[in-house]
Amino acid sequence: MTMTKANLVDVVATRADIPRKQANDVVQVIFDAIIAALHKDEKVELRGFGSFRVRRRRARIGRNPKTGEQVQVPPKRIPYFKPGKHLREELLNR
Repeated sequence: MTMTKANLVDVVATRADIPRKQANDVVQVIFDAIIAALHKDEKVELRGFGSFRVRRRRARIGRNPKTGEQVQVPPKRIPYFKPGKHLREELLNR
């Protein structure tokens, strides 16, 4: 099974005893705040859960697997999540 944003909204609405629309707004604000911080190259740290940051990949020369031709791969900014200690321990103990 996969946890989707809709599932997360349902959990927030149930646990906080708020309407689903309000829970959706809360979840969206959290996602937007994380994305905005990553756009500014800030690290987002949620104690016990984990941290988000942006990793930079430099430009390189790759190969087209179909033709074998060399292609220039541009530099990239990749989001990265590192689980926190509490999250790792929770997953190990279940």
